[in-house]
Amino acid sequence: MTVTLADVAARARVSPATVSRVLNGNYPVAASTRERVLRAVDELDYVLNGPASSLAAATSDLVGILVNDIADPFFGIMAGAAQTEISGQEGSGRAGGEKLAVVCNTGGSPERELTYLTLLQRQRAAAVVLTGGALEDPDHIAAMTSKLAKLADAGTRVVLCGRPPLPGSDAVVAALAFDNRGGGRRLTEHLLALGHRTIGYVAGPAERTTTRHRLEGHRAALAAAGLDENQDRLTVHGPYARRSGYDATLELLRREPELTAIVAANDTVALGACAALRDQGLRIPEDISVAGFDDLPFSVDAVPALTTVRLPLYEAGARAGRLAMGKEAPPPGGIATIGAELMARASTAPPGKG
Repeated sequence: MTVTLADVAARARVSPATVSRVLNGNYPVAASTRERVLRAVDELDYVLNGPASSLAAATSDLVGILVNDIADPFFGIMAGAAQTEISGQEGSGRAGGEKLAVVCNTGGSPERELTYLTLLQRQRAAAVVLTGGALEDPDHIAAMTSKLAKLADAGTRVVLCGRPPLPGSDAVVAALAFDNRGGGRRLTEHLLALGHRTIGYVAGPAERTTTRHRLEGHRAALAAAGLDENQDRLTVHGPYARRSGYDATLELLRREPELTAIVAANDTVALGACAALRDQGLRIPEDISVAGFDDLPFSVDAVPALTTVRLPLYEAGARAGRLAMGKEAPPPGGIATIGAELMARASTAPPGKG
């Protein structure tokens, strides 16, 4: 049932005219009244100009691309590739079917993620692409399931890129999920094959799917080698940031001075780990090996070049853009797992090489 302006007015305990004034911004309204109206709009998921069903079902030329941090190459590469496919590489720029792709930076905030989706819903976005790992919180999952269902019902195509399927939701056109478990396992198996047995792990935020899946792959490799004891002590969680890698590495060295290798949650974290090791007078890989994840552009230029797991970020982003525009058929069942490739480089070597 379509929510009307009168419904919002009743929820906010004001007149429909006051609701209109708040939403149009063309008449002064008391701050407390404005807050009540906007809260009612959010609670009811009111879509501007929604009373006409034909209008409510229509979509615009707008496409939203949600990222955690546009400054992080992991998200920037995917967003740029998706935007190229959405906006079109050719065209006259005269309404020839092109779409306006807008990147929405959530900063990793679940509240901001929902707010952007609400704003895109009100703008009747033609499509929404959500990138990166999901938050593993039951309340947020329920809110996301409800919000994406409303977007889909209004004609918005929803695509997940680098994010696992949303449990219990059929609103998503396609979910392109990276094989983070498999990549994490292959990376640790590489270190084990070199002879490492005391391996520290710098993990990402504990509540993110990407973090859990990569850590599960790492621990599966250790378990298969009979080395799964004391793994909590050799794991430190933190943000996907260079500073986190630096601080976590110092903590791991404090906990276990005999570490011979460190696996980082991503390449940016790995750079922080490398800096911490250098500041402690340790050589890479002669004294300790370091590995990352993602194969971001700078990883091959690090000194020494960083062993990592390559995720095809550009290819995944471009595919998400095509799926969002209906240029490509969804994968069977709407779900595709994108492979991860081990890139063995100079930052890892057998322990005691020096």
